[in-house]
Formats: sequence, structure tokens, C-alpha cells
Amino acid sequence: MPSPSPLEHLATVVAELERAPIAASDLAVLGDDDLLSLTDLGAHARRLVDARTALIAGELARRSRPELAHEGLAQRLGHRTVEELVRVTTGESRRDAVTAVNAGRLLVAFESPTHESASAPHTPSYLEPAISAVRAGTLSAAALDAVRSALGEPTERISADDLLGACEQLVESASLLDVDRLHRLARSLRETLDAEVIADREREQREARSFRLFTQPDGMTRATWVLDPESAAQVRELVDRAISPKRRTVQFTDPAEVEKAARIAEDDRTPEQYASDALLHLLVAGADADSSMMLGTGAPSVRVLVTARDLTRGQGSGSLEAAVGQPDGTVVALPTVQRLLCGGIQTPILISSTGQPLDVGRSQRLFTTRQRMALAARDGGCRWPGCERPPSWCEAHHIDEWQRDHGRTDVDAGILLCRHHHLLLHDQDWRIVRTSEPPGFELVAPESIDAARRPRPLPSRSREWQRALAS
Repeated sequence: MPSPSPLEHLATVVAELERAPIAASDLAVLGDDDLLSLTDLGAHARRLVDARTALIAGELARRSRPELAHEGLAQRLGHRTVEELVRVTTGESRRDAVTAVNAGRLLVAFESPTHESASAPHTPSYLEPAISAVRAGTLSAAALDAVRSALGEPTERISADDLLGACEQLVESASLLDVDRLHRLARSLRETLDAEVIADREREQREARSFRLFTQPDGMTRATWVLDPESAAQVRELVDRAISPKRRTVQFTDPAEVEKAARIAEDDRTPEQYASDALLHLLVAGADADSSMMLGTGAPSVRVLVTARDLTRGQGSGSLEAAVGQPDGTVVALPTVQRLLCGGIQTPILISSTGQPLDVGRSQRLFTTRQRMALAARDGGCRWPGCERPPSWCEAHHIDEWQRDHGRTDVDAGILLCRHHHLLLHDQDWRIVRTSEPPGFELVAPESIDAARRPRPLPSRSREWQRALAS
């Protein structure tokens, strides 16, 4: 009897899980030993499913490899990368999608050493114990990715056999360690084998420094600042100087310092809040004092979007323009809008009752700076479904093309698209059309994606544009 296909295999597994649901009441009657055994079984099942999911992600990556460009599977479906395809399809986080793809590439490359592409990933032979453990369900795909990144490649000083021994030790220890601790152990083993790798690690850490901003679902913004040890020491010293009076760990003799320390200690803000405010003040002051590392001068300026109706009647709210890592503009109360505009360093953009920004130019080939500001206010970023690129990363696309359709450079005939989706639209026969009720845009896929070419609405990410239409 032939073995079931991968599709039939996973469909059977899913069907079995659906037929045997577990309720909280079923768990409540179990003894401790049975509950712990069930926990182990659940973890084992999860690792087995993860291994298959990673293998599938690896095949998706193979069919979306860079040299295929827009003919690759991910880009044909409108996704910038295979990681984005996996994230959207599975509903997992971006980090989980990247992990699945990384591990999947290793699994696919290990099983199929001959690849269609010179850029295909290479799986070191020393990883065989870890890959076998993943296939057996005793090691997770995330653990495989961690081991691979920490152990690295053989060198003149470290042979493949040395790394094989380290990999075997890691697989044996994995059952007692989470992924982060396993990664640290793997890095420690690599450094034990070759002390010179410590200097290499420091260089890599320096190169890996970064600063990113992410807007959370609750409207707060989280900053992720990845610092190498040397930079971290400097930042930590600044934070300690700011909040040490609140911890009362430093004694001062200078009267001025004593007074300042007492004022900081008695401040109502928590140490974390005080540190956040102190760093913000240092950044703003530094930008105003020394602009050598950025374009423009002076304190930061933010675009404030508000409907003309709300501003006139003094009721409602506004929003701050979307930025990098922030899919939607942050909603702010109208008093905050008025305060920012009163400061004189903000750029107000008024939205009319038709949803169009007021006071914009029209008559030239390229969109002007003011027109791009208007498009940013209306669109909130790239309008392509699922894309989160902010206005600053976007290009202005003519709905009626300048040469082919003799289109005008009008705000209501333009739309923001990131470079990836702008190129995809022109190269792959996608189309964007305007609608009149309500005024907006629709996306039409090529026949290779949708034979019927049914239009899909392209909602704006700008809250103020939506509110203007609703009112």
C-alpha cells in the first residue's frame, strides 16, 4: 500500500486532533503525574508539527529564491519575502516565521544537497545530530536555528569534527534548556574551542547594533535598541546617573547636587518613567545642539493630521502621521493637536469633508513635496493589502499613468505604494482603479492570480481620512 502524500498525512493528523478535543474539565481530574506526562506529549507533538512546518517553509523558500524575482512563489502572491508569506499564511509572529524559514532551509538543503541555485543554503555536516533530533521531535526548529547560528562554520582552527562533538553535546543538553540558554551554551562551546572567536564575536556584535520603533496594538510604541557591550555600558551609565537618586544609592556633598538629587528622589515618576523622559530630553537637546549625524536641524518636527471640521468646532481628535514600524497614525486628543500646533514646529495637514487634504498643488509630472504630504495624510502609508510601509518609504503612483493614459499629477489620482509593490504592480499586470462611492481605490489582480479579476477595496490606513468620510 503506497504511503500517504504529505497533504494527506497532515490532513489526517489535523482531523485526529479535531476529533479528540481536550477540555479544561478533562485536565482538572488528572493526577499530577498524568498532567506532567501530558505536558511532555504535547511538547513532543508540537516539535513534530514544527519540524514539518519548517520543512514546508523551506520548500516555500526554495520556490521563492531571490533569482526568481517576481516569478518566485512569494512575490507572485504579492509578498515581499518568503518570511512574509509564511507569517501571513500561518498567523505567526515575524520572529517565528523567520525561524521556521531558517530551519526549513537547513532541512531542505540537508535532504537535497544538489540545488537548483548557486545561492541555495549550505547545511554543514556537523549539524546532522541536530537535524535528526528535529525530525524525531526531540529538538525544536527554533533550537536548530539557534545551534546553527551560534556554532557557525568550521575554520582552520576549528574542524568539522570539533563542531560535530559540540553539536552532539548540545542535542543531549537540549531537553533541559530553553532555546535562549541553548544558544548561550552553543556560543560558549564555540568560544571554548577557539578563544579568538571572542574577538570575532565582539566585531559581529558591533555590526549588529540597531535601533527600531514598533507600535503596539494599544497605541504605545516600543523601542528595541540592540547595543554592543561597549555602547551598552555608556547608555547604562547615563541611565544610572539619571535614576540613582531615586534608588538612593549615591551620596553627594556639593549643595547643588544634593538639592538636585533630593528633587529627583521626590519626583512622582517611577525610575523607569524618569529614565525614559531623561533619554528623550537628551535626544531632543542633542538634535538641536549637533545635527552632524542627521539631515535638517533643530528639534524634531511631527506632521499632525486633523479634519478641518474638528479643528474649527474644537471637538474630536487628530492623529500623528504613521512612521517606520508604525502601521497606523497614533490617535491624539484635540487639545494635544492644538498644543502641538501652537508650538509652531509641527506641520498641520487639514483634511476636508471629501477626505482630500486641503491646499495642494497639481500641475507637473512629479508629485510635489506638498502633494506627497497630502498623499501621506490620506493614505497613511503603502495602500497594498497587508503592507505596513510608512509614507516615508513610499512612492507616489499615478492611477492614470502619465504617458500611457495622459494622467494628471493630481492628489486624487495618486496613491502611495512602497517600492516593492510599485514595481510589482507595473511588472505583473496588477491594476488600481478609482471608485466614486465612497471615493477610494480598488486593486485588481492579474489573471494568473484571479481569472475573474475581481476588484478588492484598498482601505486607507489614515484614521483621519476615514473619519472625514464618515462625518
